[in-house]
Amino acid sequence: MLFRVLHKDELSTLFDQLARANTTVGPTESGTDQKGNPIYAFEPVSDFADLRLNYTTTKLPAKRYFLPYQEDLASFRMEGEDWHKNVDYNIYKPCVFFGLHACDINALNKLDKVLMSTVYPMPYYAAKRMNMFIIGIDCQPQPFCFCRSVASDSVTHGFDLFLTDIGDRYFLEVLSATAYNVLKTVKTSEPEEKDHVQYMKVTAERNRKFTAHIDTSDLAKILDMEFQSPVWKEWGDKCLGCGTCANVCPTCYCYGVEETVNVDLRGARKSKTLYSCNVIDFAEVAGGHNFRPERSTRLKYRYYHKHRGFVEAFEESLCVGCGRCGEACLAGITVPEVIASVRGEEQ
Repeated sequence: MLFRVLHKDELSTLFDQLARANTTVGPTESGTDQKGNPIYAFEPVSDFADLRLNYTTTKLPAKRYFLPYQEDLASFRMEGEDWHKNVDYNIYKPCVFFGLHACDINALNKLDKVLMSTVYPMPYYAAKRMNMFIIGIDCQPQPFCFCRSVASDSVTHGFDLFLTDIGDRYFLEVLSATAYNVLKTVKTSEPEEKDHVQYMKVTAERNRKFTAHIDTSDLAKILDMEFQSPVWKEWGDKCLGCGTCANVCPTCYCYGVEETVNVDLRGARKSKTLYSCNVIDFAEVAGGHNFRPERSTRLKYRYYHKHRGFVEAFEESLCVGCGRCGEACLAGITVPEVIASVRGEEQ
């Protein structure tokens, strides 16, 4: 990894160089909530002035650009006696992500473990992921985010450039050869000792601002011990089973596949739709039997997947601590409160 320093006035030049030849996506302000707070979203951007790099968090993660809510996987059609099949992984053009926080980059790294590093990788995801140039940026902890508890407050891979605000300059982490070549178009300099000192000072100040935490020590073991705990019933009674948590989660990837055949039988398509394990028919099979009819069971298994099953498979939690699920939950269920109750603690 190389380190450089970039004056803030030069960042727009970097953006212009990238946006000139690529679709560029970044945080923008899309309105305000009922309290007058700005709402941020990842949207295509062509003007640097539209970027909001000081954003807090977006309501929806960047996942929709890698795992769309709905996506056609394949299709066929009959023309006369000829049969034409369409399966194309190469339709995804290069895209620049300008301003992802560490938790969202870590979320993509976790999705990579499932969707790219398995025996049967998902080519649709891989094609989009490999065509991305990612620029990360540091953030300020919010009252609901606990990314530091799950080691997602910093990131060491999965990006090309990472920016840390150190006053009138950005401290740059350069991770890829592509990023190194891109930086040749702007004025950067070698970091001096004062830059290193300022970087460590900014990082220390940021770390002190975290207020939400979860205790992850022996969590997988405790979850095994508390599988029959009555707290799951208590949380299940609060849960609405709406699936909002999965919709805003940057690492939920459960989906269903549906095949639709045209009425004339001369065409069909196969599509993939993201789904939520909290929705009532998630575990319903042919014949109408439902393996998880209770909301408490569905909620419990979602937590076990995040903090138990994924840990067993990859030695890390699937949760990145962004806190979006708790902020969006209509029933006010948050991860720190659930984990604390399983441990027999008060949040």
